Amino acid sequence: MKGIFRRTTDAAPHTLDLYDVAYLSGAPQRMMEVALVALHERGAVRIRLSRVRVVDEPADQPAHPVERAVLALCRRRSRSTVSLLGALEIGPEVEEVQRRMVSSGLLTARRLRLTRAGRQHLEAAEQSGAYPAYVFDGLDALPDGALRYHIGEVIEPPPTLGRRLIRLGEALDDRASDRGHDGGGHSCGGHSCGGGGGD
Repeated sequence: MKGIFRRTTDAAPHTLDLYDVAYLSGAPQRMMEVALVALHERGAVRIRLSRVRVVDEPADQPAHPVERAVLALCRRRSRSTVSLLGALEIGPEVEEVQRRMVSSGLLTARRLRLTRAGRQHLEAAEQSGAYPAYVFDGLDALPDGALRYHIGEVIEPPPTLGRRLIRLGEALDDRASDRGHDGGGHSCGGHSCGGGGGD
């Protein structure tokens, strides 16, 4: 099932690539923004008023799967950034990054939120100076004002199946918690007293 992963005992990666950091910082939307900037700088895509189209197919395909996915999605016709984000969110390229981040203990398995280790890795990546500021701060930190304008604000698309399932799970958790309090269940300072490991 997309969007739901199991955490394994994989060790956290010693280094994160550009798109790992983008995901930890801003989820699929930041990954898409970073890919658009990279492909625009190489002259592979044209971005006008939040629409993207391929203008010069590179002879050598980009090394990263997310960039290849953007090119494939915009090859036959232009796409809006909203449409592009919706397609990337449910694509195997983003799912693979999610899986690796969860299995490495950098994201929680159910809600895909940063764990303590994830926050530490993201902070270390930012302090390293190896990545552009917009990877962490979004388009507001993009030096190219014209490109920032044309990428524009990406409006959140309608919830995908994965999002709906996650939100359903959250609602069920809240309902179960309410029943526990009504039935005399105990709590520890407002938090559940589970014996499992924390996120």
